[in-house]
Amino acid sequence: MDYQSAVASLFLPEGRNDPYPAFDVLREHAPVFQADGRWWVTTHALVNRLLRDSSMRIADANDYDQFWPDWRQNRGVSSFVLSMLQTNPPDHSRVRRAAAATFTARRVNAMRDVIAAQAKDLIEAMPARADFVDAFAYPLPIGVICALLGVPDADLPWFRPRVADLTVVLEPISTEAEMRLADVAGRELQDYFVGLIAERRRAPQEDLTSALAASPDLSGEELLANLVLLLIAGFETTTNLLGTGLTLLLDDPSHAARLRADPTLAPAYVEEILRYDSPVQMTGRLATEAVEIDGAALRPGDSINLLLGAANRDPARYTDPGRFDPDRQNVQPVSFGGGAHYCLGAPLARLEAQVAFPMLVTMLPRLAQDGPATRRDRLTLRGYSALPVTIG
Repeated sequence: MDYQSAVASLFLPEGRNDPYPAFDVLREHAPVFQADGRWWVTTHALVNRLLRDSSMRIADANDYDQFWPDWRQNRGVSSFVLSMLQTNPPDHSRVRRAAAATFTARRVNAMRDVIAAQAKDLIEAMPARADFVDAFAYPLPIGVICALLGVPDADLPWFRPRVADLTVVLEPISTEAEMRLADVAGRELQDYFVGLIAERRRAPQEDLTSALAASPDLSGEELLANLVLLLIAGFETTTNLLGTGLTLLLDDPSHAARLRADPTLAPAYVEEILRYDSPVQMTGRLATEAVEIDGAALRPGDSINLLLGAANRDPARYTDPGRFDPDRQNVQPVSFGGGAHYCLGAPLARLEAQVAFPMLVTMLPRLAQDGPATRRDRLTLRGYSALPVTIG
């Protein structure tokens, strides 16, 4: 497979199902190269550097105005573009400060007991045969983020299909039908939060929605977009992390046995899961100035794909990178991004996985996969739509 075929494969179902062979070809071809009208960055060193490079920026509302003047009419697109995910300083800095002031480390750490209690309830309720995504990987993180946001438990099942429809916006390609569904999902999610914001302004509670609604630093449009973002980011990647991590634990029973015997190994396991099969496989940047990167001459406005999944398996950074090894030292995955746009919810995702995996293998010592898992047909957001298991 040549590098052009490798790029093309990422836009096909079989390439999305397993992008790593293509990533290997692209990394061997060049650390940075141009194809399909954009630059592709493949190595850990360069991806890590460019995530933190202030000369790189996110495609924001001004950019969308240039190449898609009607983008605001699709509420799925506007939900992301108007959030801190796709804004640049100074607006990004202002909005992120407001969100970080409420999404504090202390508030996240205080969720450990909540996470453990929710995980225990879900494990105890798991039937003899179950879809792990339905029974655990989705309800745990959606329950945790909704507890932080102040969303009633009864509303949790309502979110899943809408978020699934909305997140296609983050993919490099999508169909017109998918974009119509994203628009409907965006409208419904925004309408939901309009109602919740109104309730919290009438009667504030000890939750993130109340705190953000009281912030003087957010416009109404920004508040709405960022509540939708916090909801989605709060469970989408964690659901993928939990499903992927469980398959790796079950593939080799020795991993589950070690974690059962010593739960303090959980942080190392979680970091290696994030490195080995990242829930987020790629992200984009735009060059703001002419710059040379490893011999490649980028011009202002050039579009860049940073291949996080390729970087995490770079043999120049990790020995035998295609092997899952929880004993690997100095693991620093780029799965949550870096720099100004480093994922605000990364500590919460890590905490949920660190709590969940030891509980699963301890409370369900005979947990086993029950047939093939089904991957979502996505490239950017990688995970399972179904993972059949038996609990023994």
